[in-house]
Amino acid sequence: MDNKRKPLKRHEALHSLSHHHMIALHLSLKMRRAGTDKEMLPVHELIQEAEAFWNPDGLIHFREEEEILLTAYAQYANVDEIPEIQEMLMEHVNIRALFDCLFRAAEPSLDTIHKLGEMLEKHVRKEERVIFPMIEKALPEDRLQEVKPYLH
Repeated sequence: MDNKRKPLKRHEALHSLSHHHMIALHLSLKMRRAGTDKEMLPVHELIQEAEAFWNPDGLIHFREEEEILLTAYAQYANVDEIPEIQEMLMEHVNIRALFDCLFRAAEPSLDTIHKLGEMLEKHVRKEERVIFPMIEKALPEDRLQEVKPYLH
């Protein structure tokens, strides 16, 4: 029996966000392996890669999800009563804080790097497996097409 997950089929309006998620998953793996025998990059190079990922693309990605995608979703669902949406927003806050700590530290700790890698991976998987499917189901096709040009 094959235990592999089937690739998630994503509405074309969300392709750019999902592509960025794929990049985030690669970065999260490198972060989780930092300082181990499976390390993929020296820490200073990993920090540079993280900064290239986050500034400005990661910040923009979060804003697009919050200001465009969730705003559209809130017109078709009562987001106050959806705990996954509340969790997503709190995860955005915590991920922003960890990236800020990472970049401000003279010598970033492996604990911070690992924590950020774990949080980033769980967050992306939740968005891809839970939140995006809810949004795709709730938003009519014409609304998805309306938001598409604003998601990068």
